[in-house]
Amino acid sequence: MAQVYHHEHDPRATQHYQHSSYYNTNNEPLAHQVVKGATSALAGGSLLVLSGLTLAGTVIGLTVATPLLVIFSPVLVPALITVFLLVTGFLTSGGLGVAATMVLSWIYSYVTGGRPTGSDSMDHASDKMGGGWKGRGDMRGDKDRGEHGGGIGAGGHIGVGGHFGQT
Repeated sequence: MAQVYHHEHDPRATQHYQHSSYYNTNNEPLAHQVVKGATSALAGGSLLVLSGLTLAGTVIGLTVATPLLVIFSPVLVPALITVFLLVTGFLTSGGLGVAATMVLSWIYSYVTGGRPTGSDSMDHASDKMGGGWKGRGDMRGDKDRGEHGGGIGAGGHIGVGGHFGQT
């Protein structure tokens, strides 16, 4: 049997407790480990029991509800399809309305000279394509961008002054 030293400053006493089975590798007392293990087992067991009770309740509920669903299915199925289509339609309509409002707000801010998010990349793309919205004034005298001013196409198909289809 190992001797237990009671003197605080004796190095053999601390050596005994460090190598004893009283402490684990994490320097926790054995009693603390047992309490942690028991608590974990109790919590895990409780959750397992609750899981089983939930499964049993679900099976009983389906057993009771299945005949009702079969009897009322000629009414419930079309009603559920109708409700699904209505909800989907309203959500889609609302989402598209919000998106359109945001886009129109962005365009208004951009056209009135504001700096909305992403306008720098818009200006960069506009410069690469040959001007576009950069010079919102009269560009008819600028021969580098086509006959009738800037815009799309080499022949000034869409000019600043509203000239469409003229070449």
